[in-house]
Amino acid sequence: MAKHGKRVRAAREAVVGKENLSVEDAVALIKANASAKFDETVEVAMNLGVDPRHADQMVRGTVNLPNGTGKTVRVAVFARGAKADEATAAGADIVGAEDLMETIQSGKIEFDRCIATPDMMPVVGRLGKILGPRNLMPNPKVGTVTMDVKEAVAAAKGGQVQFKAEKAGVVHAGIGKASFDAAKLAENLRAFVDAVSKAKPSGAKGTYMKKVSLSSTMGPGVSVDVASAMEGAAPAAAAE
Repeated sequence: MAKHGKRVRAAREAVVGKENLSVEDAVALIKANASAKFDETVEVAMNLGVDPRHADQMVRGTVNLPNGTGKTVRVAVFARGAKADEATAAGADIVGAEDLMETIQSGKIEFDRCIATPDMMPVVGRLGKILGPRNLMPNPKVGTVTMDVKEAVAAAKGGQVQFKAEKAGVVHAGIGKASFDAAKLAENLRAFVDAVSKAKPSGAKGTYMKKVSLSSTMGPGVSVDVASAMEGAAPAAAAE
């Protein structure tokens, strides 16, 4: 078994015995242990009481983080004519139609978010097996199939985060960088938790939000008190 370096061991020792921390304490601990040579991403993982294999228990949505993600998001847009021009003017990194489809089919995927106008979906649909597994497939439920490409590109570039429950009912996302001010990370975390809470599906039974954990790219995770994470959330979102 490979031995861990001093930095990793120290980071793990720092979180031993510390559970269900307040958002503020968890953020402070994560920032203190993010000692890699690059600006680590702060990530949240939420264990939900859902089984996404059932349609009425799927959790999916988007949230505009108040302080952005700190990440440069590359956006591709499937559009033609005036809408293609609109996407380019809005700052899209790649704009195309059949030519973009062929580029993707060749294995060249140089974007983090994919947007399409409704009329382009017959073309985009042929890329389902490529874009689907990468969570890049445009979807009207999260605003990436739209005629308002200007707004969609602006949202993607401005810190919008998509989330979707995985097989085990886990939702995870990056909510900022370790270099962010602690208060801004706390605000982003609560905004994300609030959005997931509001996305509670009709088929969810029992405890919906079971566990919230926070970590950095190279650091250990810490559990966050759910009540603290939901401070400021709409009352109707916390119950049902």
